[in-house]
Amino acid sequence: MPIVLLTAWTHLETAVELVKAGAADYIAKPWDDARLVTTVRNLLELRAFAAERERTVKRRAESRAALASRFDLCGLIFESEVMRDLVTKATHIAPAEVPVLITGPNGAGKEIIAAIIQANSAVRSGPYVKVNVGALPRDLMEAELFGAEAGAFTGAAKTRQGRFEAADGGTLFLDEIGNLSLEGQAKLLRVLQTGEFERLGSSHTRRVRVRVVSATNSNLQMAIEHGRFREDLYYRLNVIELKVPSLAERPEDILPLARHFLGGRKLSAQAERALLAHPWPGNVPSC
Repeated sequence: MPIVLLTAWTHLETAVELVKAGAADYIAKPWDDARLVTTVRNLLELRAFAAERERTVKRRAESRAALASRFDLCGLIFESEVMRDLVTKATHIAPAEVPVLITGPNGAGKEIIAAIIQANSAVRSGPYVKVNVGALPRDLMEAELFGAEAGAFTGAAKTRQGRFEAADGGTLFLDEIGNLSLEGQAKLLRVLQTGEFERLGSSHTRRVRVRVVSATNSNLQMAIEHGRFREDLYYRLNVIELKVPSLAERPEDILPLARHFLGGRKLSAQAERALLAHPWPGNVPSC
């Protein structure tokens, strides 16, 4: 219940003590009727707003609970509507075998969205192989993705299974796909078109059935315009695109993430206000 005090003691120290004690506002004697009515009206409107916000929070919690009861959300921490919509879309497209491109800034949670797709897909019981394409050395990219026979190159002492072969019957997650060389893009395109490849140093054609999910923080359309990314590969990978918003675009997720990282410990009211008032410009992982 909001409390308004009428008082003849209007020193600053007294006002501070009143607020600390729980008063919503105070009015000095002799009071002004117009100000009193305005104060009461503002408090009633504030209370109505708080009640509506509480109902909204409750609806969102019920919606998240219903989503979590039907699907495996891989421990994703979120409260925002924009993330709920994104996760809903991810779970709906998961059973399809079409390629998915996940875009968004570093640390926004692209990898966990890929995990949600895998966990709710028709091949969830199959292997889930993750590859940071951007970290693959150019001269080893083909061997890493498609495998290599013993003696195919210096140091290849034994036959090596590639990531596509390891992911057969499951999902292959290609992270930082925008950093793949043009030569690697051409070879990847062929596999996506035919499902066939040869190990490095072999003429035997192998065939795999792999669900490909890729992710990038790059603007691939701009990369296409500058000749750094193949347009035909882009449309092969981008049958469905999921855009993960940065944390700055979903401030409702800041406090739940902070509580999660603190191991469930309660934040002080001052810390919560500071987080919401001054969200940092960067991003943090969503899981």
